[in-house]
Amino acid sequence: MSLGIVMVSHVSEIVVGVQRLIDEVAKDVPVTVAGGLEDNGVGTSFEKIMGAFAENEADVILAFYDLGSAKMNLEMVMEMSDKEVYLYDTALVESAYTAAALIQAGADKEAIEEQLAPLVVK
Repeated sequence: MSLGIVMVSHVSEIVVGVQRLIDEVAKDVPVTVAGGLEDNGVGTSFEKIMGAFAENEADVILAFYDLGSAKMNLEMVMEMSDKEVYLYDTALVESAYTAAALIQAGADKEAIEEQLAPLVVK
């Protein structure tokens, strides 16, 4: 079972930037992103999220997002995906970075979730 990360944001530059940051500590972790609309406008795209899931080589996806409609689109994609997906209501940057670093270090999903618990958005 391999773990990977999908990040969804209303603005492509946000997730591309976080992906770049993650690459510094977790080069071996599959990280794919979906940011903005097809025309690069602000919003989220069901199709881009589907693409991020399809491009990710991992069997199990840890999914992170920035705002509410991104969560809604992620939930729809999760229903259609063959992959095992876990969606986290946590701070996007800190959570994705933490999860990636822990995956790189060989942590399992339970250990990652323990570290993400303080980052849950209430």
